[in-house]
Amino acid sequence: MQIPRDAVLLRIFVGENDRLGHKPLYEAIVMKARESHLAGATVLRGPMGFGHSSRIHTTKLLEMSSDLSYVIEIVDKDEKIQAFLPELDQLMLESHGSGLVTLEHVQVLQYGPVSQ
Repeated sequence: MQIPRDAVLLRIFVGENDRLGHKPLYEAIVMKARESHLAGATVLRGPMGFGHSSRIHTTKLLEMSSDLSYVIEIVDKDEKIQAFLPELDQLMLESHGSGLVTLEHVQVLQYGPVSQ
């Protein structure tokens, strides 16, 4: 699969407690991205942050950490990302979770193995 040099980064912020049925929302999003034949997805766990509530979420040992942030990043061509957005919206609605979704135009410098 090739990604054009000019692509779009879809970034989705969700909480670790956000669920869709019995599975974490971030997992459901990654699986739906795979079903949609997007180029790839990466989930990043945020060890510290805050959102709309301004409450700090952290992994510090002496504090109770709850609902840490997870960030799902997906890069592909604009048309494929735009086609995925309604599916993402449906997942977010079904999970009853809250999240932040952003889009950025990016330049892909390499995708896949380095050719020799």
